[in-house]
Amino acid sequence: MKRASKLVAVLAAAVLVTTGCSSSSSDNAGGDVKVGLAYDIGGRGDKSFNDSAALGLDEAKAEFGVEAKEVTVTTGSDSEREDKLRLLAEAGYNPIIAVGYLYAGPLKAVSADYPDINFGIIDDSSVAAPNVASLIFAEEQGSYLVGIAAALESKSGKVGYIGGVRTPLLQKFEAGFAAGVKATKPSATVDVKYISEPPDFSGFNDPAKAKVIAKGMIDKGADVIYTAAGGSGAGTFAAAIDAGTAGKKVWTIGVDSDQYLTASAAEQANMLTSMLKRVDRAVYDVIAAAVNGTSVNDVIDATAGINGRVYSLELDGVGVSYSGDHATKYKDQIDKAAADIKSGAITVPTKP
Repeated sequence: MKRASKLVAVLAAAVLVTTGCSSSSSDNAGGDVKVGLAYDIGGRGDKSFNDSAALGLDEAKAEFGVEAKEVTVTTGSDSEREDKLRLLAEAGYNPIIAVGYLYAGPLKAVSADYPDINFGIIDDSSVAAPNVASLIFAEEQGSYLVGIAAALESKSGKVGYIGGVRTPLLQKFEAGFAAGVKATKPSATVDVKYISEPPDFSGFNDPAKAKVIAKGMIDKGADVIYTAAGGSGAGTFAAAIDAGTAGKKVWTIGVDSDQYLTASAAEQANMLTSMLKRVDRAVYDVIAAAVNGTSVNDVIDATAGINGRVYSLELDGVGVSYSGDHATKYKDQIDKAAADIKSGAITVPTKP
C-alpha cells in the first residue's frame, strides 16, 4: 500500500489515539521491534508538530505491526527529557525517536550509555554518535513556497509571520517565508513576531499569546498570517475567525502537518494552505529501517561525524497543502518555484 494513500485516514487516528501500545496489523514483519517515541511539550493531539510525528508512528504500526511506547514531557526541563529517554531505553525500546531539538543535550548523554540502541532526533544535527540519526528538514524551502501563496493572496500587501520561539530553527521558517513573499511581490511587507525568547520555550504552547500577537498584526493591516509555533497556532486561527466576524477577511497558513484536516469548519474557511514538514516521513523511515535491520545513516557532515537524513523538497520532506482548494489557483507558480529550488536556480536563505 502506498504511503500517500494512507495519510488522511491515519491523521485522524493520530489526533485521537492516546499513549500507545501495539498494532493489530496482520503483517507482523516488525513484531519484534519495539519503538519508543518521546514527544515534546503538547504531545500527541497538538494538531501540528507532535501530531505529524504521531502520524508516522501510526502508519508504521499499521504497516509493520511494531510495538510502540509514547511518552510526553510536561515541564520541559532537560532532566525530564533525559528521564523519558532513559525510561524507554531501560525498557528495551529500539529505536527511540526524540521529537524536537530540545532533546539534543539529554540524547547525547543517553545515547552514550546505550550504544546498542539506535536513536533518532527530529530537528537537530549536533549529536555526533554512531547510534544517533539526525533528522533535519529544509523548512526554509517549504516556507518559501507558502510565502508565494501569501503574497499572491494578500490584498493589503501586508502579511505576518509568528514564530514560537526565536531560535535559528524558527528563523529558517521566517527567512524562507519572507523570501518567498518578496520574490513574488517586492512591495509587500512582512511583520515578524516571536511568542517567546530563549530560554523561555513556552511559545510553542501558548495560543492565548499568539492570538494577541495575531490581532495586533491584523489591526496593522495584515491579511495573511503564517504561524510556525506548534500548538500556539490555534491562537492565530481564532484571531482570524474574530476578524471575519468584524468584517475583515484574514487568511492563515498552518505548519508541519496539513492543519486543514484537523481544523474546525470556521478555521478551514480561513486556511489558505499549510507548510508541510514531513516529520511523519522521518519517523516512518527510522522505524522501517529498524524493521529491516538497518538504520537511517546518510552522511550529513562527514567531518563532524553527523549521520541521518536531510528532508528537502528533493526528498518530499517539505511541501505545500492544497486541502480546501484555497491555494490551488497558485499551484502553477508554486510548482515552478519548487522546480527552481530543486534545480538550484533559486537558493532560499536560511537566516533572516
